Amino acid sequence: MNRSKTTLDVRSAGRVAPRVLLLAGLSLLGTVAAAAQVTPPEVPADLVAPEGNRAYLMKHAVGTQNYICLAAGQAWTFIGPQATLFDDDGDQALTHFLSPNPVENGVARATWQHSRDTSAVWARAIATSSDPAYVAPGAIPWLLLTVVGAQAGPNEGDRIASTTFIQRVNTVGGVAPAGVCPAVGVRAFVPYETDYVFYKAQH
Repeated sequence: MNRSKTTLDVRSAGRVAPRVLLLAGLSLLGTVAAAAQVTPPEVPADLVAPEGNRAYLMKHAVGTQNYICLAAGQAWTFIGPQATLFDDDGDQALTHFLSPNPVENGVARATWQHSRDTSAVWARAIATSSDPAYVAPGAIPWLLLTVVGAQAGPNEGDRIASTTFIQRVNTVGGVAPAGVCPAVGVRAFVPYETDYVFYKAQH
């Protein structure tokens, strides 16, 4: 074996390796930056998030819209959602449900909680649309919600705590059962799917 050539190869490898690592690092940063770019779908004008806010997260939700019969022969009463939000790999990312907002002395609000750091936000709807140009037949309306409460996780996790507005878009199903409800206390769990778009203040 040519000893001098072996030495040259090893030294060359030592010079190339950091360069390869640097390029790999830059590639990874580019991938992260690309992942952070969220392009929300077009929505009716009244559902556009206020200027100064940008979309930073969009997840697909699968679950139920839940209703209860408070009086026989009357319309069904909505009592809240129960859904799981998934990332692009199909892994659970957040949960969605109705819970008391600690910032409003326990007023029940739509809640989203991150599945990793358990940070949470509470929101109320400020605009709704059933515009047939956007909303599918037989689907619950699209919404724009404003965040009215936020909480970090027990270890100061804040993955969604900076959320300012949330859009509910691309809805499928979820509408209350047809006709009046049959008897007091009867519940209906209606399957639905949607995309939730999360916004935060643009810096």
